[in-house]
Amino acid sequence: MMLSPEEWAAIALSLKVSSVAVLCALPLAIIVALVLARGRGPLVWGLNALVHLPLILPPVVTGYILLLAFGRNGPIGAFLDRAIGLVFAFQWTGAALAAAVMGLPLMVRAIWLAIEAVDPGLEQAARTLGARPLGVFFSITLPLIAPGVIAGLILAFAKAMGEFGATITFVSNIPGRTQTLPSAIYALLQVPGAEGSVAKLAGISIGIAVTAMLLSESVSRMIAKRIRGS
Repeated sequence: MMLSPEEWAAIALSLKVSSVAVLCALPLAIIVALVLARGRGPLVWGLNALVHLPLILPPVVTGYILLLAFGRNGPIGAFLDRAIGLVFAFQWTGAALAAAVMGLPLMVRAIWLAIEAVDPGLEQAARTLGARPLGVFFSITLPLIAPGVIAGLILAFAKAMGEFGATITFVSNIPGRTQTLPSAIYALLQVPGAEGSVAKLAGISIGIAVTAMLLSESVSRMIAKRIRGS
């Protein structure tokens, strides 16, 4: 199964974008999941709705909102460009941002469910023994929610690998710069006689998604088994 340099570039960029997206989104996902699991009140409900909004909105709308906010003329994008030279619009960094936004709800949901399964009595006992809040989190909570964190991380990675609508709206489809695997498949669908290339890239996309799902399940089971055995 021979791939052209452009197809390899699209695959490599997708892996790069997805990895950066999930690693940058993970700390925020953990914080948001903790707030949603332990907090109460209208502000928490509003945060819940905001985080899960990308799952409800058409991806193109999400991409358009990102373009308005993080484009060169957007309030956040213009500030970051002037302050630290960070540009999102029509750059691979924008593709990573779009992938992070679209994958964040899946990550938050998995971690949220894991946090709710933690026995509050264990954390309370640690606090009673004098442990500080951060100490309780890193020594008690985080190890117990590790399966949910890993599952959310891998699911978000798979989502990022398949993200198309928000990405192409925000950063377009520029070969070698912003053309990810889904964008490359879309571009090849417009080329007569490129069915073979489309099939190859689609097969690779499916393979990555299935592998991510199986890896998520395997790692989660392994960590959960170790926690039960400790």
